Amino acid sequence: MNITRRMFFKRSALTLGAVISTFAIASGSDTIDTISAKEFKTAFTKETTTICPYCGVGCGLIVSARDNKIINIEGDPEHPVNEGSLCSKGAALYQVANNERRLTQVLYRAPGATDWEIKSWDWAIEKIAKRIQSTRDASFVEKDKDGFTVNRTEGIAFFGGAALDNEECYAYSKFARSLGIVNLEHQARI
Repeated sequence: MNITRRMFFKRSALTLGAVISTFAIASGSDTIDTISAKEFKTAFTKETTTICPYCGVGCGLIVSARDNKIINIEGDPEHPVNEGSLCSKGAALYQVANNERRLTQVLYRAPGATDWEIKSWDWAIEKIAKRIQSTRDASFVEKDKDGFTVNRTEGIAFFGGAALDNEECYAYSKFARSLGIVNLEHQARI
């Protein structure tokens, strides 16, 4: 049987808990309570692997969530890039995900206005789509100065990020090129 480091630690913790609770029950001691699963931070959580969103290195993370709330974020020991270690920014990702100051709704300030308005996500996506279309239509070039068909827009630029994996980058660039965008760049190249 092939056992991973993570499986080893989980089984060791469960075995230790069982041994301590057995001794506590057998001795009848009031000072040692039985260990419940609630004492383990990541017990009964769903673990998902992901990539750190900060730099272009692509360190692997394990995100533990319970009831759609992130409980823990740690480095993935089985990831070939970071082998479980994280820089200070990656190690602080939990604080980014669980922060009372994090925006959870769309805020919009109309031109000339001083106050922010709360808008729906559907409204924001529609507004972005309309602005992309109007900018593309206004800056679309069908033929260059020599008469060659180019079908491009130079009024929009797309900028990818390190959090995108290869498949997402491919889909992102195909979408951008389908709009005629030629100013296409990625964070890892800068």
